[in-house]
Amino acid sequence: MSRTPARIATIALLLGAVAVPALADPLTGPPAQAPAARQSAAPEVRAAYDRADALSRQIFWTDQAEINPMDPVAGVKAAQALRELGRFDQAAEMAGKVLLVQPTNVEAMLETGRAHIARGQAFYGIAALEAARDARPGDWRAWSLLGAAYEQVRRPADATAAWAQALAISPDNPDVLTNMAISAMARGDTATAEPLLRRAVAQPGASLKVRLNLAMVLGLTGKLDEAEQMLRRDLPPEAADRNLVWLRERAGGAGVDQARTWGSLQGG
Repeated sequence: MSRTPARIATIALLLGAVAVPALADPLTGPPAQAPAARQSAAPEVRAAYDRADALSRQIFWTDQAEINPMDPVAGVKAAQALRELGRFDQAAEMAGKVLLVQPTNVEAMLETGRAHIARGQAFYGIAALEAARDARPGDWRAWSLLGAAYEQVRRPADATAAWAQALAISPDNPDVLTNMAISAMARGDTATAEPLLRRAVAQPGASLKVRLNLAMVLGLTGKLDEAEQMLRRDLPPEAADRNLVWLRERAGGAGVDQARTWGSLQGG
C-alpha cells in the first residue's frame, strides 16, 4: 500500500499556515479584491482647497476628517466651513469632535466658541473659549470672542474687560473693534457702533465684512447715500440692491436683527 496520501496529509498539516490562492468561479469571474484604504489628500491638494468657496471646503474637509478622525486640521477647517455656510449646530458638533481626540487643541476651542456664538447659544462656548484664553493668554482672538460670548449672555462688564485685553494685545485690531460694534448693534446702540466701525475700516487689515457692517450701521442711521456708495464698491449690483432694500425698510429703526449681526461675527 502506498504511503503517498499519508505524506500529503503530513505536508498539508505542516503547511497549514500557508494561504491557498482563491480560484476563479467560472460563473462570477475572479474573486473580489478588498477596496484599498483611502488616504488623506496630499499637502498641495489641501492647500488648494483652502482657497476654494465655503461649500467646496466643507465637502472636502469633512471627507478628510472622516478618512482620519485623528486629523485635527481637517476637523477644525470643516467646522469653519460649516459655520460660514450657516450650519452652526453642525459646526459646533464638528469642533467638539476634534476636542474629544485633542482636548488641548486651541483652534478647535476657538471654533467651538465661534459656532455657539453664531447659533445664539454663546453660553455653551464660554468654557472652550476660557480654556483657549488660559492656554494662550497672549492670543487676542480668545479675548475678542470671549467679549462677544459674555455680551450675548448678558455679562457686559466681563465683555468690556475681555475686549480691552484684546485691544491691549492687538491695538486697533479691526476684528476686535468689529465685535464690539456688532455687540452695540445688537443692543440697538448704533451711535456707539458707528465710530468703532469707522475706526476698524481705517485699519490696513480691515476685511470686507468690516466694511459691510459699517455700511449697515450707516444705512440704519439714515445715512443711506454713504451706505450705498460703500455697498456699490464692495458688492455685485444685485447683492447691493438687496442690501439697500433691507436697509431702507429699517432705516431709522432702533436695532438690527440679532441673527444677522451675530452671523457677521469676526474673531480672527
